[in-house]
Amino acid sequence: MSHSYPLFIAGQWREGESTIANHSPSDTSDLIGHYAQASAAQVNEAIAAARQGQREWARSGLEQRYGLLMAIGDELAARKEELGRLLSREEGKPLAEGIGEVGRSAQFFHYYAAEVLRQIDERVDSVRPGVEVETRREPVGVVGVISPWNFPMATAVWKIAPALAFGNAVIFKPANLVPASAWALTEIISRQALPAGTFNLVMGAGGSVGEALISSPEIDALTFTGSLDVGRRVAAATAGNLVKCQLEMGSKNALIVAEDADLDLAVEAAYNGAYSGTGQKCTASSRLIVHEAIHDAFVEKLVARLARAKVGPALAEGVQIGPVAEARQLESNLAWIERAKADGAALVFGGERLECGSDGYFMAPALFTETTNAMAINREEVFGPIACVIKVADMDEAIATLNDTNFGLTAGIITDSLKLASEFKARAETGCVMVNLATAGTDYHVPFGGRKDSSFGPREQGRYAREFYTVVKTCYVKAN
Repeated sequence: MSHSYPLFIAGQWREGESTIANHSPSDTSDLIGHYAQASAAQVNEAIAAARQGQREWARSGLEQRYGLLMAIGDELAARKEELGRLLSREEGKPLAEGIGEVGRSAQFFHYYAAEVLRQIDERVDSVRPGVEVETRREPVGVVGVISPWNFPMATAVWKIAPALAFGNAVIFKPANLVPASAWALTEIISRQALPAGTFNLVMGAGGSVGEALISSPEIDALTFTGSLDVGRRVAAATAGNLVKCQLEMGSKNALIVAEDADLDLAVEAAYNGAYSGTGQKCTASSRLIVHEAIHDAFVEKLVARLARAKVGPALAEGVQIGPVAEARQLESNLAWIERAKADGAALVFGGERLECGSDGYFMAPALFTETTNAMAINREEVFGPIACVIKVADMDEAIATLNDTNFGLTAGIITDSLKLASEFKARAETGCVMVNLATAGTDYHVPFGGRKDSSFGPREQGRYAREFYTVVKTCYVKAN
């Protein structure tokens, strides 16, 4: 018998209207548990409870909030091996990456615990004699959090931690593909001294639970990470109720390999950027823009690197690339392989489904050459372990190719030239740029977000998070 895991609403564990089974993508016979599915009525109940809990939480002392967030971070850090194993088991990323994600989640709570104590308002002189002006930051109120399946804990936490730090209540809807990590996080939070209703977990499908959350006029803000198509629906729904909205959506990131690049460094940056996490990350460098003078040498070295990569079950020793997260994603990836070949791209490595000793969703990492930026595989987000090489003649063509996309999240360059690096940083139309680093991999204490169709609304992470999770009040005072 597998365990059944309930919802968390108004400070109580609650059964849902149904349950779903959660299976490991490394082995579909591995049943992790059955997870409750909320009804629309339960979502509304959670929102009402959050409204009550938030009022009390907003009045809590700074040290109370600081201590609570530190305690959550401490427990995550202490249990990162255990929870990392659970995360890898349900999502499919290699164990080291799962443990690392839980560790990073602990850092987010610790960072925002410190931010609680750094909330200093501003005082300025008025243009009118005898009048003082203060600007205060106050909680936005009830925040809906919708997180994706590819980082089932870290992405949720970088939204939840600042929301709580700044005095808000949270309605948390995780991706239905990965409920176990969300439930484990909620169990830790549930044992803290939060007012009832301040934190709620409503698991369920996007079409029902997600729709009920984004269409509610009773929430004050909604933060979402997911696909562009869903993000647009979220924006439309929240705009109708004038609900503050923050969206992180698709990407089609590029890594430029300049003529003077250190090829070994370039290959590792391309490999880590394109294939870590099975390529299932919004920061993945799926377009590799390579100068023609070093194109062949780069491809040869990258193919050799891919040949050494071990694909297999997430928890198996030495595995570097785990399974794709679900059957539909694997089918989509394999369809993209065939479409790219039909469009004229040359498959020089991988791209086939693999058998790895268990009933899982495994595929060999794929590399294409002879691609152009006009091909569909270089225009649309694929979200798998697939990268395409685009040959260019010079830096102007490289940057023009990089920017020729409706997305703009991350971009990277490998070069020994300070001049090229400076030019790249100035001209890349993305929210994050990396020099001599993989495009995948960002810090928690600085802003994160993109441009164009990749992001909408205020930046996430770092001190910039307060722009979304607070509202500004301007106070004028004249002493009598």
